[in-house]
Amino acid sequence: MMQLTVIGIYLAVVLCLGLFSSRLFRGTSSDYMLASHSIGPFLLLMALFGTTMTAFALVGSTGEAFVRGIGVYGMLASSSGIVHSLCFFVLGVKLWQFGHKYGYRTQIQFFRDRLESNSIGLVLFPVLVALVIPYLLIGVMSSGTVINKVSAGRIVEGDVDPATVTFARGTFPDFIELGPNPTDPDGEPTFAAGSAGGLPKEVASLIICGVVLTYVFFGGMRGTTWANALQTCIFMVLGVLMFYLLANKLGGQDSFLANLRALGESIPEDKATRVNIDKLKFATYMLVPLSVGMFPHIFQHWLTAKSAGSFKLPVVMHPIFIMIVWAPCVLMGAWAAGSLVNVPSSVAANPNAVLPFMVNQLELPALGGLLTAGILAAIMSSLDSQFLCLGTMFTEDMLLHYRGRERYTDKQVIWAARGFIVLIVALTYGFSLFQPRGVFTLGVWCFSGFSSLFPLALAAVYWRGLTKAGAYASVLTAIATWVYLFWSSGFAADESYGVPIPIGGTTYEVMPVAIMFTASTLALVLVSLVTPKPSQATLNKFFA
Repeated sequence: MMQLTVIGIYLAVVLCLGLFSSRLFRGTSSDYMLASHSIGPFLLLMALFGTTMTAFALVGSTGEAFVRGIGVYGMLASSSGIVHSLCFFVLGVKLWQFGHKYGYRTQIQFFRDRLESNSIGLVLFPVLVALVIPYLLIGVMSSGTVINKVSAGRIVEGDVDPATVTFARGTFPDFIELGPNPTDPDGEPTFAAGSAGGLPKEVASLIICGVVLTYVFFGGMRGTTWANALQTCIFMVLGVLMFYLLANKLGGQDSFLANLRALGESIPEDKATRVNIDKLKFATYMLVPLSVGMFPHIFQHWLTAKSAGSFKLPVVMHPIFIMIVWAPCVLMGAWAAGSLVNVPSSVAANPNAVLPFMVNQLELPALGGLLTAGILAAIMSSLDSQFLCLGTMFTEDMLLHYRGRERYTDKQVIWAARGFIVLIVALTYGFSLFQPRGVFTLGVWCFSGFSSLFPLALAAVYWRGLTKAGAYASVLTAIATWVYLFWSSGFAADESYGVPIPIGGTTYEVMPVAIMFTASTLALVLVSLVTPKPSQATLNKFFA
């Protein structure tokens, strides 16, 4: 039970920090949603990086590297390091200036003014919520899977005598060997459904949702930012530590560098190259990181900055931090596919289980608990921002805008946001019980949808010619193409789905995001060119 004890202590620490930060809460809706624009460079860096590093980056990248090889790093990590920082610089600073000057709290408020459209929220709000919920599912699903797999074989239910249970390292997640059962020697062990003798996924996910909900509910943006700073430091430090210890454990050589060499040589040739990844699909993956420019929770974090100068540190350090986190995860996934690691068929069939399987290879319960806490830190540092963001959007863009801000006190505004957050947490947890697609695949589809909306954000900030009709055309086209391609992929059942493009007699495949991005951009530009332009007053407001 050592792993679960360490995980429990970690969750208690995070909960206490979040609740402590709530004591600094100033009692206003601005403080609850934006921390009163008081976040400096270091906390902004930790919040932005922690929010972008999700289960997709840790659990998903390790599993995908196991399946497709180290080319996964180039597909997303390298491009994300550059593209994310560019978005912070090109969009973040400008949108912070508009938000600080005009009092915006959400994306929709900005687009409503910029496009002179009172109804744009009725289109954008359901679209953004529909795209954020799969993002939330990634975290909730992964947290349950990680805790269950790490604790597998340690919580035995039913008629099995715990004294007969021995641990079979390397056969995870069928993680137990049973001796004769004293009560029924010929019988089969009974566990909670799907738990493999560990904490059931449903219970583990519920605990994580409860912890995150508690400190977001009471602490708001300030509690979220403080918790993100702690969790980002934890998962970065523990991730590097795990990489070092695992290399020494699996390599079997006398030095760390020799172990790295041995593990590298053990990786199959097809996993040590990009042979399993189509070149055009590899190139079009670079459009996926543009999603950060339209994430509503990233927009909200941008608005918390104390000054434009607070963006300098995130812009410079974000690519370095991505390398520190992604490189170990991708390499561990590739090692798992090598000859020095014996991965059972049950893990090979479930890439989401590869990272917790590798944690268990250390055979050190206390350290395994710490490393699992690091994984959970990355997951929780995204969930909290997303929950808070949806509560803010509902309150500001739906309730107050359409029913009238004057009808509610500031305290009622805060409670409305909290109520919607509770609803979203419950809804997300309910969806997670159906166990949808793999983390990496679900993440790519979610990010692709946001990437297809990126042209709207960029045009709204830099193109005077953007019109209301062009914006509507772009959003509707993006969603229509997303739905069609998602359906064509068998609702993500085809994890390697690509769109065939005939070029010069040869058919190539591109990522679905390339079609979505191109279609939404063309719709935006073409419709804007033939429809009435914004008023001069609006242009003067945003392009002075």
